[in-house]
Amino acid sequence: MEYFIDTHAHIYLEEFAADRADMLARCEAQGVRKIYMPNVDHTSIDNMLELESRSQGTCMAMMGLHPCYVKKDFQRELYLVEEWLSKRKFAAIGEIGTDLYWDKTFWEQQKEAFTIQVQWARQYNLPIVIHCRESIDQTIELTGQLSDGKLKGIFHCFSGNLEQAQRIIKLGFLVGIGGVATFKNGGLDKVLPDIALEHLVLETDSPYLAPVPHRGKRNEPAYIPLVAAKVASLKNIAIEEVQRTTTANALKLFDPTHQ
Repeated sequence: MEYFIDTHAHIYLEEFAADRADMLARCEAQGVRKIYMPNVDHTSIDNMLELESRSQGTCMAMMGLHPCYVKKDFQRELYLVEEWLSKRKFAAIGEIGTDLYWDKTFWEQQKEAFTIQVQWARQYNLPIVIHCRESIDQTIELTGQLSDGKLKGIFHCFSGNLEQAQRIIKLGFLVGIGGVATFKNGGLDKVLPDIALEHLVLETDSPYLAPVPHRGKRNEPAYIPLVAAKVASLKNIAIEEVQRTTTANALKLFDPTHQ
């Protein structure tokens, strides 16, 4: 597999409205040939699906309710997610999970929404893509309680410690590595050398968390090679090995028939 995969990018958002075609051309030029797009809530579905339909197989849609959008009316949002899952095939159920960074008000509802969506993942035999900002230990524990041995997916935007990474891997999940790996005080320099490549996938979380030297600016999937280069440097291996293995890991998860 001589190309990269971005396993997590919100490129359907308004931040890309002015130059989306150019942005996708830059991805192609940098060898990023597949981009997986997590849903947020009902407002993101139409733009995401339109981009998927126009991308000729480059951009692949997920379906789910992001924890930051779990409010009092979350059951109405979940009804739409369930309706879409019954209509067509998606790459994964995501982005789902928990978040204690922005708002702790709906913590119980977040856990309920996560549990329901994990049940749908089982029903439709789909992987899940997990958000866990400021709630990684709680989310690992909850995922473990819900795991049936077949549940699989990605803990996206990983910025935890080695012990947390090992717990995630023990659950059978992949660790999503993005721009944080390039940050001076990101902490992943102490973690990545001790995690085998077979447990890693690459992501940008575009338009957020751009890697160095673009930190603070809009992120985009064309920056995946910068993340790969940092992983290669920390593990003292060739970037081609990072590319090959992380791409194979992503395909095995999202598109096992492609293998």
